[in-house]
Amino acid sequence: MNEGVLRSVQVGRPRDAAWAGIGRTSIDKTPVTGPVEVHRLGLEGDQVSDTRHHGGPDQAVYAFAREELDWWADQLGDEIRDGEFGENLTTTGVDVDGAELGERWRIGTVLVEVALVRTPCNDFKVWMGRCGHDNRAWVRRFAERARPGAYLRVLQPGVLAAGDPIEVVHRPGHGLTASYLFRALTREPELLPSLLGLDGLAAKVRLRAETVATGR
Repeated sequence: MNEGVLRSVQVGRPRDAAWAGIGRTSIDKTPVTGPVEVHRLGLEGDQVSDTRHHGGPDQAVYAFAREELDWWADQLGDEIRDGEFGENLTTTGVDVDGAELGERWRIGTVLVEVALVRTPCNDFKVWMGRCGHDNRAWVRRFAERARPGAYLRVLQPGVLAAGDPIEVVHRPGHGLTASYLFRALTREPELLPSLLGLDGLAAKVRLRAETVATGR
């Protein structure tokens, strides 16, 4: 199936940040050169700060398309470096937001599966301002764009590196994409029940979908 390329790999560790909701953040990712080990819960050297909202098997690795970073750079009138949106993997040639939930990619010796999406928060908004970008109404603008990148579940741990091909090895065919999930979780909750038939749907999404479906 089609291939893209892993353009860069980034990791982050908790740093004190008075502006962050819990007083620390790992959003500031730095590039890694050479092979990187990937475990069930993420990349070697990457550590989650806010474990309530981030991390875990369904949010082990965050991928974002370089093409989308370029779109935002044009909108903001400023450069955006790889990793500036807090992503671990910056890709080219793969429609990350058009990837179906449950879609599987082979990168190096690692097998990952599209599982969840990032939803914008105040920390992300403040971070964008600290990076020098216009962050006015950032959360609203990001939500309206509805191209949030994808959180990946690690099905097979292994090693990857910048420059590796990204091979789409399985696409479920149901048409429910990362972008669709984002819309359901943010501006169009009426879409949530349509996700209930998916195998491997993240538990927290299933709970929200069931709540909407039953009206409870």
